[in-house]
Amino acid sequence: MRVTWNGSLSFGLVTIPVGLAPATKPAARQSDVSFRMLHRDCLTPIRQKRWCPKHDREVAPDEIVKGWEVAKGQFVVVEEEELEALERHDDSRAIEISRFVPLDDVDPVWLDRTYLLVPGGAAAQRRPYKLLLEAMREQGVGALGRLVRSGRESLCLVRPLGDALALETMFLAEDVHSREEIDDAVAETEVKEAELELARQLIAGLAGDFEPERLTSDFRRDLRELLEAKLRGEEIATPEPVAASAPAIDLMEALKASVKAAKAEQPQKPEKASARRSPAKATSAARARSKRA
Repeated sequence: MRVTWNGSLSFGLVTIPVGLAPATKPAARQSDVSFRMLHRDCLTPIRQKRWCPKHDREVAPDEIVKGWEVAKGQFVVVEEEELEALERHDDSRAIEISRFVPLDDVDPVWLDRTYLLVPGGAAAQRRPYKLLLEAMREQGVGALGRLVRSGRESLCLVRPLGDALALETMFLAEDVHSREEIDDAVAETEVKEAELELARQLIAGLAGDFEPERLTSDFRRDLRELLEAKLRGEEIATPEPVAASAPAIDLMEALKASVKAAKAEQPQKPEKASARRSPAKATSAARARSKRA
């Protein structure tokens, strides 16, 4: 496992050596196929230039500074040295835990990127790691803290993930939109018991186990097939547009139709073990029929 950061997990007087490894692949947030911009006439990759429209010329990297726009066309210039001075205030390389909170209280909307915390190689280093993991898993809690990497501070949540500890970087309070407007609209809306019962039936009809291997992308599959076909020189047929279904007007009728469709798509339940014949019994029955014949 590729570790991108080494440090420690710290709470109270306890320090646990850990490494930080990404839990997802680098291309997890995009297609696994990357494209470059080409000139259609000659298929040459396009170069993007840093251009100053006032001086009508390309500018070199050492001529560029960062600016915060406070009003239209008015900027506050910030030098790289000033940013670096802010970023280097903490080089402790410790994930400092401030408190433990019930995991049920942490909505996924606050979580950004997932990393795995890798325990140290020595048995003495793995023991406190496992001790913390089991205690947190037993109490259903996560640990809130902060992490500094490359001078950048991130808030984080450490939580059990199977037999490992995972670290989730978190958004700040000001980064997450308020749900108050939606909450108010939903609170003022009433539903009928009959509608609710049909919704329950629909959910029950589509219920199943979480199977990570079914998390696949039709787009990624189709894109790979398209590129491979083009590479072989095959002619690509334009797919027919899919007709959009008419919006449902009557909620009850839509729920009833959905429940009916869900029941029709349910796989048949396997035959009960008690109803199955063992191979020995099946052979005996066949011999008995043969003798009667």
